[in-house]
Amino acid sequence: MSGRRSSRSRQSNDVSDNTRATDDQISNLVSKLQHLIPELRRHGQSNKISASTLLQEACNYIRSLHREVDDLSDRLVQFLGSSDTDSEEATIIRSLLMQ
Repeated sequence: MSGRRSSRSRQSNDVSDNTRATDDQISNLVSKLQHLIPELRRHGQSNKISASTLLQEACNYIRSLHREVDDLSDRLVQFLGSSDTDSEEATIIRSLLMQ
């Protein structure tokens, strides 16, 4: 019976070690994500923020990037529609878009 207990104890410790490695990985990824978001980059390492705040700010940042892309796309369409379609600028923009 003691053999079974020690085997279970070892399995329990193995699971615990795997959990710690996962927690370390998550912590590392959270730190990297914090550095990617300009609003949170100012906080640096000294000011730890909660994971929920980090995820909320990441979602807000992604939404703002989507709005910026939409705005730039609209402006590009307006530029191409209003400018001479054979102009040098329009040709350059078309060639960039085709890449």
